[in-house]
Amino acid sequence: MAGPLSHIRVLDLSRVLAGPWCGQILADLGAEVFKVERPKTGDDSRAFGPPWLKDASGRDTAESAYFASANRGKKSITVNLSRPEGQRIVRELAAKCDVLLENYKFGDLDRYGLGYGDLAKINPRLIYCSVTGFGQTGPWRERPGYDFMIQGMSGLMSVTGERDDLPGGGPQKAGIPISDIITGMYAAVSVCAALAHRAETGTGQHLDLALLDSSVAILANQGANFLATGKVPKGIGNAHPNIVPYQPFRTADGDVIVACGNDGQFRKFCEVAGCAQLPDDPRFATNGKRVENRAELTRVLSGIMAKRSTRDWVEALEAGGVPNGPINTLDRVFQEPQAIARNLRIEMPHPIAGKVSLVRSPMRFSATPVEHALPPPVLGQHTEEVLRAVLELGDAEIARLRAEGVV
Repeated sequence: MAGPLSHIRVLDLSRVLAGPWCGQILADLGAEVFKVERPKTGDDSRAFGPPWLKDASGRDTAESAYFASANRGKKSITVNLSRPEGQRIVRELAAKCDVLLENYKFGDLDRYGLGYGDLAKINPRLIYCSVTGFGQTGPWRERPGYDFMIQGMSGLMSVTGERDDLPGGGPQKAGIPISDIITGMYAAVSVCAALAHRAETGTGQHLDLALLDSSVAILANQGANFLATGKVPKGIGNAHPNIVPYQPFRTADGDVIVACGNDGQFRKFCEVAGCAQLPDDPRFATNGKRVENRAELTRVLSGIMAKRSTRDWVEALEAGGVPNGPINTLDRVFQEPQAIARNLRIEMPHPIAGKVSLVRSPMRFSATPVEHALPPPVLGQHTEEVLRAVLELGDAEIARLRAEGVV
């Protein structure tokens, strides 16, 4: 069956990750997504390698794994936005699309006559989603924004990483570009909400998504902790600021995470671990007391956990009803029985690599299931198809545009 957004057409002018991540989510939901790229070079992330996709002989292709991670389900067309005819093509496509995604610096597309004010006159139903580092307002709106710097500026890095006084301590970025990814996700939610609003009113609107805003928003309990107390939280490694024990422990051969979300689970944990007396100790009887006495409890539990293997602990804790899990490397992630049962790794045919392995969309629908039909496109793969089908251009006109470097 068709996806829930199969009636929606998206014009994706964005590059690298935050905007393309939004576009990929919309494509996963069934939208027809036209990815507009620069002729010859394309999206910057096409050059973000190695690693590169491999062909059937195991040789590197020119297709980066980075680009593949954020662009499945899209149709790539090449258009030179610096040329008046290229701008005309984008305007004509926007007139026939429901959503436009862009992550140009503030005001850049206005110079080309492709800003929201310009396109809304052509298509009042258009939902125009701008993704920038700092948004469309404020003193920093013209500054470029990149994931790493935003992780630092938002406070995210200040609460990530080991304590300053321990080896390796200090602010640490996430192992993935989380600011880009979460902004892309907020953008996709915003687009879906704007589509629902348009269904009621018939009008589109301008969506203003910023990496800084999104990264501050996901501070969640850490942000709330600060606003409630005025106390600046610091990095505490893999421990939890509000729950104890909720952390990894070294085992005889690796690591296991123990996540006791309440007092009952802590009691079950202690029974499995052979220290059933601990919940009766006034220092550890409630979560509040365990947070206050975190260091001493961690010292006691660390000695106990180090005596058995990770597998032994996982099996024993699971049998005892205690939330837990190993710290997996990526090779182990895709070998887990649950990951296999949920088909988290998918393979798609690819026009150059032969096939490409990707991570499946996590969205599951009972009536409109996600179908991964299109692999990440090669540069300009669908230019002629889109120009013919959407703008109804003939072969001679397309050939002229190619010859003149417009597409």
